[in-house]
Amino acid sequence: MSTRSIAIAAGVLGCACAAAAFAAEGPNLGKPISEADLAPWNITIMPDGTGLPAGSGTAVQGAPIFAQKCASCHGDQGRGGFAAFLNAGPPKATLDGGKSIANFWPYATTIFDFIRRAMPATAPKSLSDQEVYALTAYVLYLNKLIGENDRIDKDALPKVKLPNRDNFIIRFPERI
Repeated sequence: MSTRSIAIAAGVLGCACAAAAFAAEGPNLGKPISEADLAPWNITIMPDGTGLPAGSGTAVQGAPIFAQKCASCHGDQGRGGFAAFLNAGPPKATLDGGKSIANFWPYATTIFDFIRRAMPATAPKSLSDQEVYALTAYVLYLNKLIGENDRIDKDALPKVKLPNRDNFIIRFPERI
């Protein structure tokens, strides 16, 4: 056997031993996550309202929050800025008016979930649940889906029926 063959065989044997030791020990890439560690991130809101937190808000309460934290991107009363229009006119049951809250979103609870997770864009997840309820109410009011003083909470929000809801194909209806 040549010196080169011996070196290759030794290298292969060394790699095999290292791999066996590594496999026995595991990759040591962290620790299992506990329910307590997961809870702050487990904030999913289902269409039926499952997962909605305590709290409430009205459009009247949401208007000043919107003016302070949202209008710089979404424009005055959600009518346009460099971010998405939130108020594209009266509700329609089709998409010919564009993708507005009233005609493109299937559930009011989805609006709450999105605002809670992603808004404001410069500080996601920074709004309190009270602020999210108030902003959700304000956006629904701008789209003529609720009244200005209608109270939105975990019981009322799932009952708000968006105009185009029945025109969506539900991929996993058993999960709703």
